[in-house]
Amino acid sequence: MITAKKSLGQHFLHDENMARKIAETFLSRCPTVSIVEVGPGLGALTKYLLANSKFTYHAVEADSRMVEHLVNLFPAIRAVLFHEDFLLFDFSKLKSDSVSVVGNFPYNISSQILFKVYEERNRVPFMVGMFQKEVAQRIAALHGNKEYGILSVLIQVFYEVTYLFEVHEQCFSPPPKVKSAVIQLARKKNPPVLKNESLFRALVKAGFNQRRKTLRNSLAQFLHGKNPVSVSLLSRRAEQLSVNEWMDLANDVAS
Repeated sequence: MITAKKSLGQHFLHDENMARKIAETFLSRCPTVSIVEVGPGLGALTKYLLANSKFTYHAVEADSRMVEHLVNLFPAIRAVLFHEDFLLFDFSKLKSDSVSVVGNFPYNISSQILFKVYEERNRVPFMVGMFQKEVAQRIAALHGNKEYGILSVLIQVFYEVTYLFEVHEQCFSPPPKVKSAVIQLARKKNPPVLKNESLFRALVKAGFNQRRKTLRNSLAQFLHGKNPVSVSLLSRRAEQLSVNEWMDLANDVAS
């Protein structure tokens, strides 16, 4: 019997109805032929994903115990299963320019997985993933909400985020001590143009790292006496700016 490794943040989804719901939600909305499951584990989602012949399935799994289990359970998976760390995975191995991502993500690296998708956004137009509820709420939060933060802004610049549904802890083995939720990311059809993306990220991080300060103070190191067109935004705090206002401010500062 395979037991979950706490060090890997593993909690195995064992509820059949929930596994089917997640897989069917993903497949019914997926815009690409090529799909990749991140951390298939014991294969709860895998059997539903593999069963749909309309899609070209791939999987990335870091745990050698799971790789052996999956190959025994689904012999056909051997040729499309990459025994690798997804955070280091080279998407060019999939031989497709457009790949959708799905998974019940290990909670200890779920934010890193999200940033991996963000970095690969030109290849990844769509994702459905399970996260710790608190993280899912942060990703989907709108400005003015207490959960709104760095993750919210950076992801929502390029993706429309939908908070789909929550998953009870008893659906897992072992049950996690936190709530879980499934969200969807759909890449925007007309992504914004950022004059300096690294500056944009730096501004957002600086603003939210000093949430209580007005942006004129928290972003002082980037302004250097500049008086951007969007100067009125500087009198507000980070969480009071919408994603579009953050983009406008960053482009002004970059000018």
